[in-house]
Amino acid sequence: MHIEKISEIIAHFIGLFEMTTDEMRLRTNYAEGAGPGADGPALPDQDAFTAAFSSDLQLKDYDPGIDYKSGSYEIEFGPARHFGRVFEESLEKLAAIAGKDIPLPHFGDPTDIVLTDEPELTIFAGPGSAISHVLQVNALYDDDYLDMTDGVHAPRDTSFVIEQLADFSTKAEIFTPFASLHRTDTYDGALKVAEDLEVYIQNAQNTEDSGTTSLRTDATHEFVRLDPGVNDTVYINGKAETDIPVLDDFLPDRGLAKLPEEPDDSNTSVEQDDPSGNSLEVTAGANLVVNVASVINTGVITSVTAVMGNYHQVDAISQAFVYSDNDEIASTLHSSDRSGEAAETIAKNIALFEHSTFEASSHTDTDAAEPTFPNSWRVSVIDGDVSFVQWIEQYHFVTDNDTMTVTTSGSESTVLTGGNTSINFSSFFQMGLQYDLVIIGGNVLDINSITQISLLYDNDWVRAEDGVDPGADIQTGDNLIWNFASIHNVGTDSPFAAMPDYMAATQKAIEDRDPNMPEGLSFDVNFQGYAGLNVLYITGNLYDMTIIKQVSILGDSDDVTLAASTILENNPDATVTIDTGSNAVVNIAEIVDYDSFGQTTYLAGQLYSDAILIQGGLVEHDTTQPQPADDRLANEVIAFLDNDDPAGGDCADGVINAGNDFSWSSTHPADVMQAMVA
Repeated sequence: MHIEKISEIIAHFIGLFEMTTDEMRLRTNYAEGAGPGADGPALPDQDAFTAAFSSDLQLKDYDPGIDYKSGSYEIEFGPARHFGRVFEESLEKLAAIAGKDIPLPHFGDPTDIVLTDEPELTIFAGPGSAISHVLQVNALYDDDYLDMTDGVHAPRDTSFVIEQLADFSTKAEIFTPFASLHRTDTYDGALKVAEDLEVYIQNAQNTEDSGTTSLRTDATHEFVRLDPGVNDTVYINGKAETDIPVLDDFLPDRGLAKLPEEPDDSNTSVEQDDPSGNSLEVTAGANLVVNVASVINTGVITSVTAVMGNYHQVDAISQAFVYSDNDEIASTLHSSDRSGEAAETIAKNIALFEHSTFEASSHTDTDAAEPTFPNSWRVSVIDGDVSFVQWIEQYHFVTDNDTMTVTTSGSESTVLTGGNTSINFSSFFQMGLQYDLVIIGGNVLDINSITQISLLYDNDWVRAEDGVDPGADIQTGDNLIWNFASIHNVGTDSPFAAMPDYMAATQKAIEDRDPNMPEGLSFDVNFQGYAGLNVLYITGNLYDMTIIKQVSILGDSDDVTLAASTILENNPDATVTIDTGSNAVVNIAEIVDYDSFGQTTYLAGQLYSDAILIQGGLVEHDTTQPQPADDRLANEVIAFLDNDDPAGGDCADGVINAGNDFSWSSTHPADVMQAMVA
């Protein structure tokens, strides 16, 4: 039976174990015993002894009479055997497995493993583009009507002021050809802007060569200058000067609209024992419209630049003003001994171009016996184009057309219907990353443009009714128009250098991911004293464009009628001051463009670099007379109220009650100060 076979196997192994144990014991006892002496008995020769034993029986395995064949033992599959030649069979299987080709775990076939002798250049990501579009618009309509008498004075129609300002804007276009540039943030758009500037400059050059430089024959001044002077020259209304005027020296006195002074900290009470005076002070102008824009652009800070394509650099400034200050003052007031001539309106276009070189600290060790040059580099790559665009547009549309009838009242009276302040302020400062070397695989477009337009309509009328004391001080002028523009380039002071061969080798090494720095680059004199180089490679184009456009439009046409006082019959000592001017229209723009922070720029292509300055001014003497406002409803309103024929006899008058109309709040920002902080 099967159990007997197992028992026999167990007994067999037990017997082997006992034999091994006895053999070890004998070996121990033999080591402890002593060998026979020399005189001891002789032992028989065991090798010559043979046992006289023979048998005809054949030893066989136990057979209980049941046919059984054990299954083969496989290490890869099937249950493991716990009997028989387990240990021996295991060794045999392991030997067979060792002779076979077994795939390596996790690594695939050994032929798939590729070992390189040299590492690959590590590439880091470069900085991205920076694009900003700023649009600031202020619209203010402050057309006031005031009547201090008990009479009836019809309001006037001031729509003619808007029409005249629109005509002024059309006339100023000839001096501002770059005002029509459209905002863009693509390379194709920037290239179109550069081409438009180049075409205009080329046409201006051809016109200058032909001897025809006038843009208009009726302009107070016009000035077109190609390649204007740098650093030491300031252009004021087309004339080269050396000193820059100060704005504070020309600002008019705003009278009632000027900012209040700081209050006195003393606790002393203020008392007035004198009787109140008899005076009237009217300020219908004194409006202040200001646009301020400042851009400081560093883009990419680098000491050495290598441009593989072309380099386009254009700086353009265009300034224009148009104004009309044709006032009419009643002869009675004008001939008074106490009335002075109105101060003239001052209009200035101021522009300057500046250039400087950034003075960086030197890395050269003057005490070293041998010069030190870099032997390692860190490379950042930007795939495609990189753009740095700052586009700022600022607009002011302000009207302050006041119509009033004033009179003295026997006390101190002040009337302020002007004094509006509208300000747009924009400041942009960009700080880029610093690199020792910047390689540009394509072209470079570097464009700076400033356009400034100032329009002022300040035709005033000061009238006097019968019986008015002629003693009055009238101020209808003293306006200021101020356009100031500055472009300051910071870059190399010397011409661009030719592209060395090792720069092309450097570009190829970066594209091939070669970790070894080209020998020529490591020994460039610009990098003496550097331990390593931080390199930026731009595969596409680089365009750096800053465009500023400022438009200020102010309409301040005032109509003031001085009526005789009916409160005091004898009022000879009344002091009357009327100011309908003292407006200020100011545009200030500044661009500081850091093109390079070193002394070297390598160029492989063509260089186009130019600058143009256009200044123009027009003084209009408009004689348009104001007309009474038309009380009749417009045809569009009548058609909205009644679909019948307006001329029909059965049509009722249309009445519109706008007293509770708050619809403006749904179209204007809730923050009333948004125009000041935009």
